Amino acid sequence: MYRHLEYRLAVRLREFLLQRYPGASLPNIVIEPPPKVELGDFAIPVFPFAKPLRTAPLKIAEAIRAEIGPIEGIAEMRVAPPGYLNVKIDRAWVAAALAADLKPSADVPVGKILVEHTSINPNKAAHIGHLRNAILGDTFVRLLRYAGREVDIQNYIDNTGVQVADVVVGFTHIEKKSRSEIEGLARQPRFDYYCWDLYARVSQWYAEDKENLQARLQTLHAIEDATSEIAAIAELISTAVLRRHLETMDRLDIEYDFLPRESEILHLHFWDAAFIKLKDSGVLVHETEARTKAAGSCAAPEPGMWRGRPRLRKPKARKLTAKE
Repeated sequence: MYRHLEYRLAVRLREFLLQRYPGASLPNIVIEPPPKVELGDFAIPVFPFAKPLRTAPLKIAEAIRAEIGPIEGIAEMRVAPPGYLNVKIDRAWVAAALAADLKPSADVPVGKILVEHTSINPNKAAHIGHLRNAILGDTFVRLLRYAGREVDIQNYIDNTGVQVADVVVGFTHIEKKSRSEIEGLARQPRFDYYCWDLYARVSQWYAEDKENLQARLQTLHAIEDATSEIAAIAELISTAVLRRHLETMDRLDIEYDFLPRESEILHLHFWDAAFIKLKDSGVLVHETEARTKAAGSCAAPEPGMWRGRPRLRKPKARKLTAKE
């Protein structure tokens, strides 16, 4: 509400000055907090208008105070030398507006906004850092909706990544469990914490013998094959952990409209189609030979690799108006 009154005051002030001084080129209207509370809620320096209006700052301030008329939500204006307007808010009006849950009218841009947040790897329980990010994202969504925007919420699920693969390795290589045994564990309410502990054990197992990392590589490849047993196990684990995440977020009253999963993007060949579009548009180029590494640049890509080509656009020159 405070910002709304500040905006309303600036708009009304500009309208008044343009009406009283037709054809004038006005600078930005600056509204500041006064140096002392007793001076009011807003302070408007009038000095920037003196030169374009060819009038002394005090005379401009006096004219504004005497002639601008009533502004809803504004109780009083006072002139302070050498050229300030000190403004007080009508607190009774503000209290009544807040009690009535009055929402300031504003121009709402058309179109839908998609907000993605949370996106926890489905291989362990949600920790305090995940909850912080989810709360920040949900707060952003609520602010946008309060402002009248149409918002959809997406929680991207990376269920084919290294973290999920490591938990699959833990179940299949360390604990030697079958798919049916994992399915039984997945029904337990704290399955996400079970996976968390197992994930830590897998990291230790890798550290004991670097050859064990081959199990991760093989598992990652197997997960991308939708028909494999390993892919089915990864699906089972990630879905069970995701359910625990959603239960956790539900206790915080955080909801989602979409839960896109990386496995579906791969299995439905969405990435393949996107890759073709990137190549056809020239965003990606295929390197056939290594480039000389320039001083201060990143390492040159290996031959046979795809490399992103940045597409720079020359910014259009534009003239700033008084409103800006």
